[in-house]
Order: sequence, then structure tokens, then C-alpha cells
Amino acid sequence: MSSKNPQRYNVTTALPYANGPVHIGHLAGVYVPADIYVRYLRAKEKDVVFIGGSDEHGVPITISAKNEGKTPQQIVDRYHSMIKDSFEELGISFDIYSRTSSQLHHKTASDFFKKLYENNKLIEKTEDQYYDQEANQFLADRYLLGTCPQCGYEKAYGDQCESCGSSLSADELINPVSKLSGNKPVKKSTKHWYLPLDQYEGWLRKWILEEHKTDWKSNVYGQCKSWLDNGLNPRAVTRDLSWGVKVPLEEAKDKVLYVWFDAPIGYISATRELTNDWEKYWKDDDTKLVHFIGKDNIVFHCIIFPSMLKADGDYILPDNVPANEFLNLEGDKISTSRNWAVWLHEYLQDFHGKQDVLRYVLTANAPETKDNDFTWKDFQARNNNELVAIFGNFVNRALVLTKKYYEQQVPTPDTLTESDQEILQQISTYPQSTGEKIERYRLREAQQEMMKLARLGNKYLADNEPWKLIKTDEQRVKSIIYVALQIAAQLAYVCEPFLPFTARKLKDMMNLADRNWDALTTQKLIDPGHKINKATHLFNPIEDHEIQAQYDKLAISKAKNEEAEQNLEPLKEPVTYEDFSKLDLRVATILEAEKVPKTGKLLKITLDTGIDKRTVVAGIAKDHKPEDLIGQKVTIVANLQPRKLKGIESQGMILMANNPDGTLHFVSPEEDSKNGAQVN
Repeated sequence: MSSKNPQRYNVTTALPYANGPVHIGHLAGVYVPADIYVRYLRAKEKDVVFIGGSDEHGVPITISAKNEGKTPQQIVDRYHSMIKDSFEELGISFDIYSRTSSQLHHKTASDFFKKLYENNKLIEKTEDQYYDQEANQFLADRYLLGTCPQCGYEKAYGDQCESCGSSLSADELINPVSKLSGNKPVKKSTKHWYLPLDQYEGWLRKWILEEHKTDWKSNVYGQCKSWLDNGLNPRAVTRDLSWGVKVPLEEAKDKVLYVWFDAPIGYISATRELTNDWEKYWKDDDTKLVHFIGKDNIVFHCIIFPSMLKADGDYILPDNVPANEFLNLEGDKISTSRNWAVWLHEYLQDFHGKQDVLRYVLTANAPETKDNDFTWKDFQARNNNELVAIFGNFVNRALVLTKKYYEQQVPTPDTLTESDQEILQQISTYPQSTGEKIERYRLREAQQEMMKLARLGNKYLADNEPWKLIKTDEQRVKSIIYVALQIAAQLAYVCEPFLPFTARKLKDMMNLADRNWDALTTQKLIDPGHKINKATHLFNPIEDHEIQAQYDKLAISKAKNEEAEQNLEPLKEPVTYEDFSKLDLRVATILEAEKVPKTGKLLKITLDTGIDKRTVVAGIAKDHKPEDLIGQKVTIVANLQPRKLKGIESQGMILMANNPDGTLHFVSPEEDSKNGAQVN
């Protein structure tokens, strides 16, 4: 583990795929939290590097290139620039935003592999893998489509079912086909190199489940424990692809490093690109390494990458991996394929100058412990009711009154009341209380602390009403404005990690120099006689028509998606009569039905086929209740090869009609059809 008092920090963010722009889900889950943490460390004048970059390899890149008729390099060049520029405009303050297609990264990743290979840390395995004879290439997971064995979804990928979320292997797919040609693939022998994760299982259990039991977030710890309890298997580090980091072996000229292996090495190569002193951020025990990621990357950053670093032997291990859950949009899962998202580059165009508003709302709704929801109405309300009405209103009042009464100079207080002194003492505690929450990665609560300070100032002025008191007690007003300006000055510093553009603007208005965060625990941040500058509004109201424009965008996406759902699937390739005659379709009656434990969609069904009684597992629980199925006549494929699903042997398949809206309905025979009758 890292030192409890690290000399330096290495903070990384998950590398986004350079095959499309980033959206608010990425921002809320990874990039805004990481930036808050890093800006806080910089305010404390810590030695910190903030590492980011684009993941430019992997099958999604090649699929995008194929769909657009472009080369993979053209795809990554376009989106790398778009993502990098958008991050910069939002104020995500990377020290470097690199890319995995760079020569330095290729060399770093290649050398990393070579060291493991030469030190016998990898194992070789020759296996049969799916191969497309027409396309003349092996099929990566995302080039395979088939039926999910867990829920019956017919368009599951070779690594995951996007319907039920199950992680799959290519061999688990039922009736797989190649996305490249639409043909049924064949198996072909190929050799690959594997990281033997099973050899690191004991060490990982001790390192994660014992050493990090109390300091890692519960969602991270729980997912890691689940993986370890299920047992780890060797994982391939090479692939039969042409796009990626070439495997540095003579016998593997046509192979590349698997993207999950080369992508995290991108953190190392980016640090090398940033500084010649890169090793102190990766190989010194006095460095604290922190990975900010989304929950879909937990296994890679908590189990696989640490095992890679352990196998190498020279690198430090992550001290923490504060992964967030997912952010939904208007009650629906964000989907790039359905264009159900708020894209960062579009937001920056539509809400010019309102970067901090988005940062604030995403932090307020941060999915730190569970999935959360972004709505445009909430976005508008938080801006108008909190940033404008509380934060902005307080600062504007304090500074405008200073100009009006004291020619833009901080007044000398007359007599500070006991209440004034309590307020001054209270504001001196906010840097510590906010910082403690940031250091524990509780950034939503940390931002709430900052807003408590703004609320304190707003209430202080509202309670004391200096604009009325000036007529009867000028001396008292001097003290009130003095205290209010101390609050505003503290707010300028404490808000910086969350609202960097606002902080800069407020510091300029108040003529404040940057200060070390630890020096903010004082009751006087700004001296009497200090000259402040002209006040301008920090925030502006967001009007209804601006929000309606965003809802109109989503309505267009929704309409297009609904239209697409109404389009029926095209006919499959013709089959011969002989092919069809091989299927033994029979009438059967459902005798029993029950849910399969720990699944959301599977039912265990007992059937009377007229010939025998058999069990079939079907992914229909979403549309059909078990108790409603008893006595239902169905058509089954009776001669389908038996297959185990969740430990239950399924002896056939029930024919279902998959409607465009996703609902499943039985292809039912007539009620007087006898069990065992053949369907021709």
C-alpha cells in the first residue's frame, strides 16, 4: 500500500474510446470527480500528475471505421481531437491528454509485454476460435452475434449481452454468426498468450479483501469480491487483429495486444510523455496512485491491471479506485446507439459559458453509490434556485454594497458582535470539512459543504439587512459588510475544485491572489482597505425555452428510435428444405413453471411432449408470469442439442415471436392439437 502521507500523487482517468464523443454519463462517472480531486490537491500545493488520454485500439474502433468507410486512424484522429478539446473547454485540467496510437505508447506496451514474456509470466495456449472464412479473419468478441444463453436475446455479442447485462464468452453464444459476412463461423486453431490470473488469486484476495476492506468504496469492494469468489481464469493478452499494438514476437507478426492489456499501460506511456521523471510517479512507494473509473471498468483496474503490475514487479499498485455507478438521462439508460445522451461538445455549444453549471449539476447528482438520473428540469432548477439565487445573489449583494458604500474598499469593522465572531470562526472550518470529504471521494457531500458556505453568506446578509440599517447605524454596516466579504473570499477559494471558472471570476472581482488551501483556516482572508474590482453576475438564469430546446432534441431521438423499433427484422438467408426438415417441431403443454434463482429473465419450464416430460429453460420471465403458463400449448424444437443454463439442462427451445417492441409471445398451436403432434 502507498504511504499514509504520500509525497506525490498519480491520478488517472479511464481512457474513453475514440470512436465517438463523450457524454454526461462519462463526465459524472469519471472526469468531473477526478478533476475536483486533482484541483483540491493542487490547491494544497501537492506534487500531482493528472493523466488522461484516448483509447484508440480495440474492435469498436474497427467497427466504426468499417461502418463509415474510413481507416481506423482516421476515426481516432477525428474523435481524439473532439474529446480533447471538449475536456479542455469544460475545465478538465489534465497535465497531459495523450493517445494510445502514439509511437511512445506502442513501444511502452510492447516492452511491457516483452518483459512478462521473457520472465515467463505469461502462458501459451493453442485453442480453436471462431473464424470467418469469407472475411478470412478470426472473429473478435464484438464481431460475433448470437443468442444469449441467459435470456434468449438474439443479438448478444461474444463478450456481453446488452439485454440482460451478462458477461459471456464467444463459446457460450447460441447459433453465432459473423458480423462481417453474416455467415456462420467455423472453428480454427490459433495460438495466444495469456496472463494466468488464477496464479494471482491468493495475493489479490489478501490485497483487496483484507488490506482495502475499509477504504475502498463498497460497490468496488463488492464487485471485486464477487469476481474472486467465482474464481479467476487465465485471460488472453493477444488477439488476431490488424489494428493495435503489434505483439513483439517473430511468431506472432499477425497479432496485436488485446485492448484491455494495452489500454491501462497508456497511463504509463502518457506519464513518460509528460515528464522524464515519470518513474517516480510509477515506481516510488511514496506515490499514491488513484484510478477514477466507471463501474464497468472495475475488474480491469482492480484485478487485471494490478496483476499485470505485480507480474512486472517494478510498479506501485493503486491505492484507491473510486468507481462511480451509472448516470441515466430522463429516467432512461444513456445509449450512444439510440442517441439518448447529452453530448459534451453539443452542450458547450448550446450553453456557452456555462461550464460550471454542468459541473455543479453532475456533482450534485453524482452516482457515487447507486445509479442516478439527470433531468433538464433539475438542471434548470439547480442553476436558477441554487447557483443564481443563493451563491450568485450573495456575492453580488456583498460586492455591490461595498462599491455603493465604501468605494470598493473593504471597510474597517467597528465592533464585531458575538454573532459576527461566531460566523468568522465558522467560515474558517469550511476548507477542512470540505477537504476531508474530497479526500474520502465523497464529492457530492463536499460540494454541499461549499454550498452551505454560500447559504451562510446569503442568510447573513438577509438577516442583517445592511441596505436598511445604513440609514440608522452606519458603523454597524461596516462590520456587516466586512464579515460578508470574508465569507465571499472564502467562497472564492473553496469553490475552486468544483467551479473553477466561477472561482477565477470571483477572485478577479475581489482582487484575490491564490493561496494554499491549508492557509484558508483563518478568520481574516481579506484586509480592511483592500480594493476590490467591479462586480459582475457570476451566474445567469436559464430560461424555459433553452430547456425546451433540449427536450425537443431528445424527442427527435425518441421518435427515431420508436420508428426503428417498428421496422421488422429483414429475412434471414434462404435455407433448403433439407435444412428445415432436420428440425423436429412438436406440440407440447406446459405442466410447471418457476423462476430460475438469481436471474431476471429465466423460467424453468416442465413440458409434456406426448413422448416424454422434459425441462426447458426460457428467457421469457419479463413478459410472462410462471403461474399464468400452466396448461399453455406451445411449439418446441424437440431435437435441439441439450444445453446447461444456470446449471439446469435445457432439453429444447420454445418457439416465440419477438415483436419490434421487444415483447415475446408464444407461437401457439390450436387448443385441440395433441401433445407430440409434429409441426411441418
